[in-house]
Amino acid sequence: MQRTLLFLILLAMGCNSADQRANLVPPAAPQKAKTFEEHSNKRTDPYYWLNNPGDSAVIQHLRAENAYFEAMTKQTDKLEKSIFDEIVSRMDQKYESLPTLDNGYWYYARYEEGKQYPLFCRRKSSMSSPEEVMLDVPKMSEGKQIFQVYGYEVAPDNNWMAYMVDTSGDRRATIHLKNLNTGASSPETLRNTASVAWANDNKTLFYTENDHTVRSYKVKKHVLGTDPSTDQELYTEKDSTYSLYLFKSRDNRYIFIISGSTTTSEARYLDANNPAAAPVLIEPRTRDLLYMPNAYEGNVFHIMTNKDAKNFKLVTAPVATPGLANWQDLVKAEDSALLENSVVLQNYVVLQYRRKGLPEIKVINRKDNSQYKVDFGEEAFMANMDLASDAYNLDSIRYTYQSMTTPRTDYWYNLASKDKKVLKQTKVGGGFKQDRYETKRLWAKATDGTMIPISIVYNKNNFKHDGSNPLLLYSYGSYGSSSDPYFDGAVFSLLDRGFAYAIAHIRGGQEMGRYWYEDGKLLKKKNTFTDFIDCAQFLVNEKYTSPNKLFAQGGSAGGMLMGAITNMRPDLFRGIIAEVPWMDVITDMYNTDLPLTTLEFDEWGDPRKKEYYDYMLSWSPYDNVKKTNYPAIFATGGLNDTQVPYFSPAKWVLKVRENNTGKNPVLFKVNMGAGHGGESGRFEAQKLTSEVYAFMIDQVKE
Repeated sequence: MQRTLLFLILLAMGCNSADQRANLVPPAAPQKAKTFEEHSNKRTDPYYWLNNPGDSAVIQHLRAENAYFEAMTKQTDKLEKSIFDEIVSRMDQKYESLPTLDNGYWYYARYEEGKQYPLFCRRKSSMSSPEEVMLDVPKMSEGKQIFQVYGYEVAPDNNWMAYMVDTSGDRRATIHLKNLNTGASSPETLRNTASVAWANDNKTLFYTENDHTVRSYKVKKHVLGTDPSTDQELYTEKDSTYSLYLFKSRDNRYIFIISGSTTTSEARYLDANNPAAAPVLIEPRTRDLLYMPNAYEGNVFHIMTNKDAKNFKLVTAPVATPGLANWQDLVKAEDSALLENSVVLQNYVVLQYRRKGLPEIKVINRKDNSQYKVDFGEEAFMANMDLASDAYNLDSIRYTYQSMTTPRTDYWYNLASKDKKVLKQTKVGGGFKQDRYETKRLWAKATDGTMIPISIVYNKNNFKHDGSNPLLLYSYGSYGSSSDPYFDGAVFSLLDRGFAYAIAHIRGGQEMGRYWYEDGKLLKKKNTFTDFIDCAQFLVNEKYTSPNKLFAQGGSAGGMLMGAITNMRPDLFRGIIAEVPWMDVITDMYNTDLPLTTLEFDEWGDPRKKEYYDYMLSWSPYDNVKKTNYPAIFATGGLNDTQVPYFSPAKWVLKVRENNTGKNPVLFKVNMGAGHGGESGRFEAQKLTSEVYAFMIDQVKE
C-alpha cells in the first residue's frame, strides 16, 4: 500500500524528465513459487498468485502498475492530448452507414456529433420516410463505462426486436426484447448469450447460451411472454473443443446451428416456419471437414466447404437429403486462391477470393457461365462485397474498397453492365490530404525461402528511405485471421511525425490461402514468429528504418507474437507494443476451466501430449523470458477480459523486468473496468491509441 501511495504522490507531482523517471521504481510483487510437473519436466511460476482477481493484493498490485504507468508517462500528457485531438478531428463526426433493405424497412446506424455511441434506426419503404430510432445507444449507455451492442434481430412482422448488450466487456451478452410499435421493453431478459434468431411465427426466439468458460454450448428456445427459466433446450454441444452459433438463412426459411472448432464444423437446420420442429443434421462432423450452409432458392442449400478443396469451393445439396453424398460442385476450388465468401443470386454467382494476399471479386453469369473479375487498381488494398438487400433477383452488388491511403469507399456495381458509382466515402477531417502519402506492397524472404508480403505506408514529404525514419510494424498471424491493409485514420498522426507504418502478412493468417494458415499453427507455429522477424530485418536491410527506431505491435494472439519475437530478437526492436497479449501459453492450455482453452487445442496443440508440450515450451513467451537487454515495452490488459486474462500480461511484465539487463522502460496498463476490446466508446477508445503513439514518439526522441 505504501508503494501505491508513493506512485500516486509522484503522479500528482509529475515526472517531466528522463532523470526523474529513472528514479521511479516499478511496483514489486512477492514471489510465491508454484511448481508444475509435466512430462518429467518442472516449471516454476513465481507470480501464479496473480491469477486470483478476488485477492485484494492482486487488485492493489494492478493499481500500483497503473500508477507507475501514469508517473512514467506524465511527461507525454500534452503530446497525448495533441494526438488524441488529431485522431478525433479525422473521424466522421456524423457518420451514417449505408442503409440495407430488409422486409420492407431500410436499416442503418448513425452517429450524432460528439456522441460516443450510435443510434440504430430504420425507415419504412424508403429513406424519405420518417426515421424510427430503434435503439438510442447514447442514452442507454449513460453512466456505464462499457456498453457494447453485439447485434440485433427484428422479428418478421417488424414489431419486436431482440438486441444483445454487454456492459462489462466479458462477452456474456444479455438479450433484451423491445416492442418497436410501443417502444416498451419486455421484462424478459436472456442472460449469458452469444447469438439469436427469430422464428417466422414472430414470437419464438432461438438463442445460444454460454457455459462457465464463455463457450457458447447450448441452443435454447424462448417464447415471448413466458418465463425464461422454462425455456426449452434444443441442442447441447458436449464436446468442449467445439462452440455454437446460429443465424438465419438469407431466404429466411431456415435457422442454422453451427457447431465448430478451428478445423472442423457440423451444421443443423431448423425450419423457421415450424418452431416446434427438431434440429436436422446436415452432415456429421468429420475431422478437418469444414462446411458452411446457406439458403437462397427453393429446396437447395448452398454450402462452402473444404471437402477435397483446401482453399474451399461452393456446392449444392438438396434440403431433403443434404448429406455429403449428395453434394454437387457449383464452383470448383482454385488451388491458388482462397474462397472467402459467396452469394448466389437468380442470374449470378458472386464470389470473393483472396489471391496473393489481395481480395478479388469474381462474377459468374449463371445463364451462359461467362465470368469476369472486378478491377480495383492499387498495390495494397482491401475490398469486401455486400448486398443492399436479401432479394434473390438482384442484378447489382455493393462493395467497399479502401487502402492505407484511400478512405473506405462504398460502391454500387451493376453485374450486367459493370457500371459502378460511389455511394459513399468516409469523410476524413483534420486537413487530411491523400496525395501526401504513398502505399506499397513489398516482399520479404523468410528463413525457409518463402516470400512474405508487407504493406507499407508513409508520408512522402518526410520519408527519406535511408534508415533514419522510425517505423511501426504490425501483425497478428493466428487462427487464419488476415491482417488487411485497411484505412486507419489514427495512424496519420505517426506518419506526419516521420514514422512509416507497415503490416507483415505472416503465416498463421490466411492472406495467401489456407496453406498459409496451416503453415503457421501447431508444430509449425514458429513460422509465424520467424516470418515477422524476417520482415522486420528486411525493412532494416532495405533502409526503411533501423533497429534503434523500429517498433512492433500486436494484440491478443498478436500480443503473444510480440512476446515470442521479443525473446528471440530483442536487439532488433526499439520498442514493443503488446496489447492484451497472451503470454503464459502452457499453463493456460492446461487449464480447461479458462475460456478458449479447449477450443484451441487444434490451433496451438494439446500440452497433455508431449510432442506439443515440448514444442510449445520452446516458444511460449512467459517460459522463454531470459536475461537480456529488452526493448522498451508497453503492455495492456483488461480486468474483465475473458479471452486473454489480465494476469497473462501482468506476470510477463514482472518476469521481463526481473530479467532485463538494460534500462528501457517496461510498462503495464490495465483497464480495471473493461475486457478484451478495451473501451467501447468511439472517442474513448482513441485515448489508448494516443498513449501508444506518444510512448513511441517519446522513445525515439531520447
